Amino acid sequence: MNRLSFLRKPRAIALLVLSSLTPVTVTAKSTAPKLVLQITVDQLRSDMPGRLLDRMGDGGFRYLYEQGVVFADAQHAHANTETIVGHATLATGAHPSAHGMVGNVWFDYGLNRLVYNLEDERYPLLGEGTDVDKKTELDPTQKVAKVSGRSPANILASTFSDELALHTAGKAKIFGVSVKDRGAITMAGHAGKAFWFSKQAGEFVTSHFYYDANPPWVFAWNAKRAIKRYAGTSWELLQDQESYLHGAEDDQEWEIALPGYGRTFPHPFGKEESSIFTTLLTLSPAGDELTLDFAKSLIDHEKIGQDEVTDYLSVSFSSTDYIGHFFGPSSLESEDNLLHLDRTLAALLKHVDEKVGLDRTLIVFSADHGAAEVPGYLNQFGIEAKNVAPKTWDKGPGMTALKKRFGIAEELIQTYFHPYIYLNHEAIEARELDLAEVQAAVAAELQKFPAIAMAAASSALTQGELPDTDLTRSIAKNHNARRSGDVYVVFQPHSLTSDLEGTMVACTHGSPWRYDTHVPVIFAGAGIKPREVFRQIHTVDVAPTLAAWLGTKQPSCTAGKILGEVVEQRKR
Repeated sequence: MNRLSFLRKPRAIALLVLSSLTPVTVTAKSTAPKLVLQITVDQLRSDMPGRLLDRMGDGGFRYLYEQGVVFADAQHAHANTETIVGHATLATGAHPSAHGMVGNVWFDYGLNRLVYNLEDERYPLLGEGTDVDKKTELDPTQKVAKVSGRSPANILASTFSDELALHTAGKAKIFGVSVKDRGAITMAGHAGKAFWFSKQAGEFVTSHFYYDANPPWVFAWNAKRAIKRYAGTSWELLQDQESYLHGAEDDQEWEIALPGYGRTFPHPFGKEESSIFTTLLTLSPAGDELTLDFAKSLIDHEKIGQDEVTDYLSVSFSSTDYIGHFFGPSSLESEDNLLHLDRTLAALLKHVDEKVGLDRTLIVFSADHGAAEVPGYLNQFGIEAKNVAPKTWDKGPGMTALKKRFGIAEELIQTYFHPYIYLNHEAIEARELDLAEVQAAVAAELQKFPAIAMAAASSALTQGELPDTDLTRSIAKNHNARRSGDVYVVFQPHSLTSDLEGTMVACTHGSPWRYDTHVPVIFAGAGIKPREVFRQIHTVDVAPTLAAWLGTKQPSCTAGKILGEVVEQRKR
């Protein structure tokens, strides 16, 4: 497909208008890299790699931490630390309030249903057997969407990759790859192309937003059925169990024992015909290995970094998140996964070095969010932690009194979907009640629950009525008037729900507390000299820093600052 053909499409015209509203960044000319490689690890809390560096090889995590500019205090500034929110923030340099990805899903009162962040019925997936509704019950986040089509249309801001496309008149090759659609599409932006793994098909897929038909190399990669090599095998420990920090903790009562997979090593994948075979692959290092294999094929066939125009490739690794949810971040499974991930990262960087050269590749490494520890694990150390049951909130005596006060006989809380309470607007409108008053009353009542640190009414956020604190600022950065719910709920530190959208898990993320907001941010390659930086930065700083290095416009809604410790090292 002609690289300029996208300019004839309505989505590109809208992007051009959006981007034209931002000021041009004026920079001196520099020697541009051949490739910008953005690596994101789903649910990688900042401290996690450091615990294992002494047992890792030289080409993966150690290369990044020893050869890069490492920002030791990098934080997400928004309150809802979920996958789509973090990826979109890294991509756009904007807060969720501006880029619009306020949660993995949100309730749309016009449609009267939950909306998946990237759903778009106009652009169905290519091929057969990839309908979202047919996915396994172990992938509930996807099941809430009743639309199988996917596109970046719901992202309200331009991304760095969009700006690179505009800057190069469409000549830059731009791709995003991940097991998760939301890990691939966000980073590729509106102007790039994205591929993600379909558990239903056991293949990497894309949508009609990007192609009318899969490129031949994608057909070839899928035809080899890479998943077959895992059939009848197991996830086994990479090293001797005695050498692991959590070697004696392979069977914890809070871990989730999936059918046939169990809580202890080895974890059998079972037969390829099994309905959960591909799900189990993503719940192991195999998910990242498949992502790596596909990304390498993409680099080779699309000739990434092989001409004078800077290309962009995002690779988002998802296994750490799946494993963390079911076993906890401080588990033998999570520990072994990171050792496997180290090898996967090393293999990716080695391939890029061979094809492009790391000295001609600008690498940025980060995570979409961190991870909470399992309450049971914290309890062992005397730290009070517990699970919360949001489904009981509407039935408490305080809510019963509120419903009587407002004359509402039915449910006042229509649904809770993290992190928002959605009220029964139909009942409120039928009684001609003031929505802001009801929101404030519900928030005040919720605040009485011991497990809730703060309940912020949407109207109070919009009108700036809340006290100016770090917590309220992080909630405000997550607030988009068209998509956010009626009340934003923040659990107390170490209080979390074990119900992840209908599936029982060991732990979740999504809070504004440091264990969820503190993530790695590392820039490496492209002649960068190693340095550790201890001043606090934010993930919104990543995109404008990339823009400054390449001399593109900053993405349209950028709220971050240019990281001087990185950009000052450009070769002029």
